[in-house]
Amino acid sequence: MRRPSGDGGTKTRHNATFKQRYEEAERRRAAIMQRLAGLNEKARAHPGYRRASTLLNETFRKASVAQRLATLQAAEWLIEVLENLTMFM
Repeated sequence: MRRPSGDGGTKTRHNATFKQRYEEAERRRAAIMQRLAGLNEKARAHPGYRRASTLLNETFRKASVAQRLATLQAAEWLIEVLENLTMFM
C-alpha cells in the first residue's frame, strides 16, 4: 500500500532553505574577500593576512555548509585584528 505523498512540499522547502544558506554564505564570503583585498600594505605583509586568505578559500571550500559560518566569523575576526594592528603601526 502506498502512502500519500503529503510531505513533498517539505522536501522542496528544505532544499530551498539549504540553497538559501549556501548562497548567503557565498555572498558573505565575497564581501569579506573585498574587505581583505582593501587592507593596506602593512596588513598584507602580516602573516595573519595569509591565514585570513586561507580561511576564506581553502578552509571555506572544505567545510560543510553548516561549518562555513564559523569559518567566515573567524576570517572576519582576523581581518578586524589586522585592521586594528595596522592603525597603530
